[in-house]
Amino acid sequence: MQQILDWVAAYSWIPYIFLIVFVALLLSYVAKRIFDRVQLRLQDTPNAIDDAIFTAIRKPVRYAIAIFGVIMAAEVARSQSDATIFEFVGPARNLGIIFLLGWFGYRLVGNFETVYANSDANSMDVNTVSAIAKILRATVIITSLLIALDSLGVPITGVLAFGGVGGIAVGFAARDLLANFFGAFMLFLDKPFGVGDWIRSPDQEIEGTVESIGWRITRIRTFDKRPLYIPNATFSSLTVENPSRMTNRRIYETIGVRYDDISVIPKILHDIRSMLLNHVEIDTTQTLMVNLNEFNASSVDFFIYTFTKTTVWTDFHDIKEDVLLRISDIIASHGAEMAFPTQTLHVNEIPHPHQISAPRSEVTQ
Repeated sequence: MQQILDWVAAYSWIPYIFLIVFVALLLSYVAKRIFDRVQLRLQDTPNAIDDAIFTAIRKPVRYAIAIFGVIMAAEVARSQSDATIFEFVGPARNLGIIFLLGWFGYRLVGNFETVYANSDANSMDVNTVSAIAKILRATVIITSLLIALDSLGVPITGVLAFGGVGGIAVGFAARDLLANFFGAFMLFLDKPFGVGDWIRSPDQEIEGTVESIGWRITRIRTFDKRPLYIPNATFSSLTVENPSRMTNRRIYETIGVRYDDISVIPKILHDIRSMLLNHVEIDTTQTLMVNLNEFNASSVDFFIYTFTKTTVWTDFHDIKEDVLLRISDIIASHGAEMAFPTQTLHVNEIPHPHQISAPRSEVTQ
């Protein structure tokens, strides 16, 4: 009995450890419930900044309560035991603090990226917000890593010196990767296109909608729904056309009428020009031309050259269809017809039937 009492007296600190861990887990659960209630209230506020900060901090705080509870329990065990493993309690505590702060910073950057990317009042485009967020996330990770190494006693100056010397070797070995990185950097600075833009290149068979611009590759979705992955370094030597940024769409058509209708062509051209000037979907501030163009082999050709107000591809084709049908009605209203390839055979004299010699076979018979 005395031995049991002595054992209980010697290890009386063990229940304190379980109590500390239990209280820490209980506080973590209580914190979760409190955070859930607070978040419901914050969702009713028009300001999205407080939501971003609160969402970023809630998980690190919960894990901080649990982690520091375990560390406190380890400190109690360390004061009662000489085990070597408890010597790592101090460094583990420091690493835990660094990890939680870095995690909070990483989540905060991501939340602010979402807020500014979805904000209508934001003056920066999505690509700029994404680029800044990526740089900030990389900064948080590198800073946290360096502080963690310093807390473990690793000399930071040596690491930086090694990184400078090794960076030269890495630069030669990964020059393609670095070229893609700087290619992405130039895309973010020059902004020749952005996410959601329709781009194409006359140099290569590249056409589709930009889905994402990463540090290494840009993903484009072609019109037949195939993903196309292009290294960013390619765009430094590639001509890129961005139809999404056009201000108008052009209607440029050549139409031919018969030579028999050449006398009414001036009236046809006048009516077509008036129709375009009064069309609600035609931008009359842009170049508008309706002119006789060419005496073709089978037709007298004129062309129309004008621009629509819309740049939407589907709406443009509806407008173009309406314009062409109106032109057809104008031509028909003047008794004219559109030409199609024809040939006229002129014969100077038609021979008399008796002058046509019979086939040699009939003469022989």
